[in-house]
Amino acid sequence: MDDLLAARSTMAFSLGFHIIFAAIGMVMPFFMAVAHFLYLKKNRKEDLELTKLWMKGVAILFAVGAVSGTVLSFELGLLWPGFMKHAGAIIGMPFSWEGTAFFLEAIAIGLYLYGWNRMNRWVHWTAGLIVGISGFASGVFVVAANSWMNSPAGFEWVNGQAVNIDPVAAMFNRAWLHQTLHMQVAAIQAVGFAVAGMHAFLLLKRKNSVLHLRALKIAMVFATVASLIQPLVGHFAAQKVAEYQPAKLAAMEAHFHTEARASLIIGGIPDVKTGEVRGAIKLPGVLSFLAFNDFNATVKGLYDFPREEWPPVMVTHFAFQIMVGLGSLMIVLGLLYVYLIRKKVLPDWFLRILIGAAPLGFIAIEAGWVVTEVGRQPWIIYGIMKTKDAVTPMPGVQFHFYLFLVLYLFLSFVTAWLFRRQLQVAEGNMKKEA
Repeated sequence: MDDLLAARSTMAFSLGFHIIFAAIGMVMPFFMAVAHFLYLKKNRKEDLELTKLWMKGVAILFAVGAVSGTVLSFELGLLWPGFMKHAGAIIGMPFSWEGTAFFLEAIAIGLYLYGWNRMNRWVHWTAGLIVGISGFASGVFVVAANSWMNSPAGFEWVNGQAVNIDPVAAMFNRAWLHQTLHMQVAAIQAVGFAVAGMHAFLLLKRKNSVLHLRALKIAMVFATVASLIQPLVGHFAAQKVAEYQPAKLAAMEAHFHTEARASLIIGGIPDVKTGEVRGAIKLPGVLSFLAFNDFNATVKGLYDFPREEWPPVMVTHFAFQIMVGLGSLMIVLGLLYVYLIRKKVLPDWFLRILIGAAPLGFIAIEAGWVVTEVGRQPWIIYGIMKTKDAVTPMPGVQFHFYLFLVLYLFLSFVTAWLFRRQLQVAEGNMKKEA
């Protein structure tokens, strides 16, 4: 493993791990706030139990997310000094705002955890809501920094140096809105289905559990609404990618030849040597419409770009197909839930489907980030700096990969153990009360 591959692998593994906890940290507090609100309004014991169960989960995941996020901040400087040399002064503002949001979140979660029966009940509820708002804001600021890498703005590049820096323009670059919307909605989808799947499993074990049924319904409302919104957000994002990063769009769709009335490709195996896609389903004109709202529009193909500036086509295309395919499946599940809930029935077979669907949203998020990051290659700052020019010259980077691999595996084990313990305690308390 050479140093560039080791550095990229380390960053990819770290981001892939952290993004799960970041998504949960953004969304789970809102679930908790809904359950708490229901308790305050209707004074039902199971709503209070659910609130406290989710509160403990939020606290555990906040701690793990803080550790994995801190590691990422060190990795930026350790592995990519060439990038930070120029980018630090330009995108420091969203990172500083992200730090501020994190501290607000930490304060709010402390007040919420220890404020039971010590604060006005609505002030206490507001503290829990602020946990979610701060987490959501933190995600927005981080994605804004990442979007700058895809659409650099707020500076002039003169003789290999960034001058005339405008941090506000850098933060609110052309890509920040569509990337932020796409990520935040995806987080709601993923967490909604994961929580619904977990409580579907527990509901199958305890058929008449009001707590788990209410938890499932809250989670599925969020998941269903997000799933129905996501195609609109994804369409908006794809059009912006077509405008600002046409090579990425071409790699996503394995679109090699520039043509009008371009076909949307579903599935298939790209062959970069021949420029063909084997075994694909082609929908004529649909890619042109999705990219430019015109079935006859011309879409640039990869052959319009220098071969050395092509993203890894196979990886980008497969990741995009996984993301879109799983997103479509979650829409179907959301609509099926609406149909069943209107019939006032949630049969066991549907609960089993939800259990199987629990990881789908997170897999889609991981695939989406592969599209975002791998699809930008070979650039670390799109059109400005290549990834190979930003990597550290320090030898032995692969050892950092193994070190962080062990760290994240340990964190995963601790998190799973803590969750299992909390669920066992909750289940034990419910059995005693029954």
